[in-house]
Amino acid sequence: MDDHSGFKDRINEVLVRLADEEEQELLHLHAELSPLTEQLRRSLARGKRIRAAFLYWGWRAAGQPDCEGVIRAAAAMELVHAAACTHDDIIDDSRMRHGQLTAHAAFAAAGRRSTALAMILGDLLMGYAGHLFTTCGLPGGYLARTVPLWSTLLRETMAGEFLEVLRTDAAGGRVPQVAQSLEVARYKTAKYTVERPLHLGATLGGAPRALLDAFSGYGLPLGEAFQLRDDLLGTFGDPATTGKSNLDDLRDAKPTALLALTLAAADEDDRRLLAKLVGNPDLGQEEASSVRTLMERCGARRQVEDMIRERITQARGALERVPMPVEARSALCELADTAAERSL
Repeated sequence: MDDHSGFKDRINEVLVRLADEEEQELLHLHAELSPLTEQLRRSLARGKRIRAAFLYWGWRAAGQPDCEGVIRAAAAMELVHAAACTHDDIIDDSRMRHGQLTAHAAFAAAGRRSTALAMILGDLLMGYAGHLFTTCGLPGGYLARTVPLWSTLLRETMAGEFLEVLRTDAAGGRVPQVAQSLEVARYKTAKYTVERPLHLGATLGGAPRALLDAFSGYGLPLGEAFQLRDDLLGTFGDPATTGKSNLDDLRDAKPTALLALTLAAADEDDRRLLAKLVGNPDLGQEEASSVRTLMERCGARRQVEDMIRERITQARGALERVPMPVEARSALCELADTAAERSL
């Protein structure tokens, strides 16, 4: 494979072609489906293509060569991600992603039934993921090996989302726990972002059990680091850079490890301030700045940074347990550094 930019271009080409083909099919069904095709295309237009990269390098780590079939299979991971983001944005009522209106916000701006239409889009994206994967062009025997993994990936992703909603709703005045926050991160992010794409690629390539186990040792801590970084971006990130709000997590009182560590270190006065501000749907930037200052003063932000570094080190160490092609090992080490060290 070329550099990651070249890889992204190949993935983007597959997704653009899919959007073109499906636009024709949908508009052939009915001309009034054009808002759906527009949002379908926008949902696939941007992204770092990290999940696709993990599937690809899982395949290469199994000793398989670069080919167009695995590029198409890898692109299917981006459809899973787009579907999950569409549903997640509805749940969190997030208005912006990648600097653009989210699907349900765009439908609402056009005076349409936003939640219903965005749910349909998310379901359609997940359906396309399975279609693209099974028609990628790799041998049927290779694809058959991955059927149980697809069920596992979807089950774990939905479980993480469900647990996050349950625990956010049930939190009330209780202090969120770091262990519970990481459990949600493991199911919602670590597995479907890193571990399972690697497993899918390696299983397609006929990898031995030892490689799959090493990928779990790599993927779970790296996926947790990825989510911890996302939590920091969700509170401290610059929306002009991240393309999304830095208020939503605080307004929703999302039970992140960052918030759990803040509450654990806060004194009585600080907790009163947090109780007043965190979870307030009308929270503004001035109030949010007070929360950010507290998170830094009590050491919570620094602790999360330490947790990220520890997990990246753990992930890189797991790659040393098994033999794999030098190119694959190098690429996975680089992904470990870049996936969780995104800029604020």
